Amino acid sequence: MIVCLVLYLHSLFLAAVTQTIPDADLAGFVPDSEGDLIFLLDSSGSVSYYEFAKVREFIGNLLRPFTFGPQDVQASIVHISTNPVLEFPFNQYGSSQEIQRAIQNIKQRMGDTNTGKALSYIKENLFDERSGSRAEVPKVMVWVTDGLSTDDISQPMQLLKDMGVTVFIVSTGRGNYLELSAAASTPSDTHLHFVDVDDLHIITKELRDSIIELIRARRLHAQDITTTSFRLTWPRLLSKETGYYLLEYELVSDPERKFSRTLSGDQTSFTLQNLTPDTAYRVTLLPESNLQYIQPQTIQVSTLPEMISPTRILISEPSTHSFRVSWGPTLDSVAGYEIQYGPLPSNIVQTVDVDSSQNSTVLENLQSNTTYLVTVAALYKSGGEKALSAIACTEENDNIRYLRLEELGSDKVKATWSTTEGEVQGYLIKCQRQAGSSSEVIVGPQTQSVILNDIEAGTTSEICVMPVYGNGAGKNLCKTVKTQPGTPAKDYPRTK
Repeated sequence: MIVCLVLYLHSLFLAAVTQTIPDADLAGFVPDSEGDLIFLLDSSGSVSYYEFAKVREFIGNLLRPFTFGPQDVQASIVHISTNPVLEFPFNQYGSSQEIQRAIQNIKQRMGDTNTGKALSYIKENLFDERSGSRAEVPKVMVWVTDGLSTDDISQPMQLLKDMGVTVFIVSTGRGNYLELSAAASTPSDTHLHFVDVDDLHIITKELRDSIIELIRARRLHAQDITTTSFRLTWPRLLSKETGYYLLEYELVSDPERKFSRTLSGDQTSFTLQNLTPDTAYRVTLLPESNLQYIQPQTIQVSTLPEMISPTRILISEPSTHSFRVSWGPTLDSVAGYEIQYGPLPSNIVQTVDVDSSQNSTVLENLQSNTTYLVTVAALYKSGGEKALSAIACTEENDNIRYLRLEELGSDKVKATWSTTEGEVQGYLIKCQRQAGSSSEVIVGPQTQSVILNDIEAGTTSEICVMPVYGNGAGKNLCKTVKTQPGTPAKDYPRTK
């Protein structure tokens, strides 16, 4: 059956109207529907601006809850003018947002109201693959009109209906009832509506429900497809009392291996799990009933390729003897993670196992101020393994916690400091004098103090102490000291 929504809008206009007509149903969405919907808009010069805006708003509200895409609902718009103009074909827009934006951006074409020409154009051009039409789904036509046209519509309308097109008509004026009844699909009382243009919102839900009844999916569908599963849905073909379903599935590459499940007659969905990633399956739904024969339905579904995990590693929370390793993404197909780590350069390697539900762990008891190679390997349920490596560094040992400077005279200072833990090889003491000269001294790892000589009396000096490790110096701790002026020698009188 074909459903072609034709909107013959003899009282339309193209203005940017954004007023929202209340409709309690707009908050929801329409699931499991597939169909090609055509809107025929009157863009002729006889269209009033106000009425065009109201009808355009009506179309937007009518379509708002539908899901658009090549496996769902598609929409197309054709202008009525001296010659028909295609605004966009079925396959141009694949989302509700795109459709709504396109409706708001429609420009009026002016010209004569040759509706018959537009209907013939639809028949000859839109119901083929070039325009995105799908042969196996319904096509819909809703005709919104004030009842006027400058050419004959009866013959082209009948040709559309002979193709299986379902025609809805919404009359916003005083159109000829007999002519409109003949043009609409039967029964006319459910396919023909008379309503004032200001009251179009009153029939929005009723018209939408009629369309939904025509385009609701009547066949087996697959959705929620993952690497190892997909969910099957189908219309209610049986009941618990009238029969049951036999669900069969097989690998397309190995049709000899068949699997089957028996499902209750009141089910309309089932999820196949534990499938192989990146694999094509052929699924057949067989309704079994003693009351009637219902044709089996078959589809082919491919699971998604297996994602690689991890695709990224993050090192955080570094300290002297630990850091945190995080990774992603976490996948259902992963059985667990193995983290290997060791200092560079060396052949020492340690291993930590992490549950598949976790995406981070803290590595502890590490060497301070050391570079580590960390490798995170994802162990898949299928037996495969994917790994990714990163470089991480621990922080230096505890810094020197205190430094005390003590004057031993006008030219001597004693520096005392706290020793640090770990593999410190010694301490470097630097003295920067006010006069500009500097000096350095290195002492052993157990030394905690040193006396600095040759400091000019009455000046300020900066003294720094830093730990020294095998791979370089650590952080220093500095303080300044000002020595007292020197006391001049007294000039004693000579004795004779």
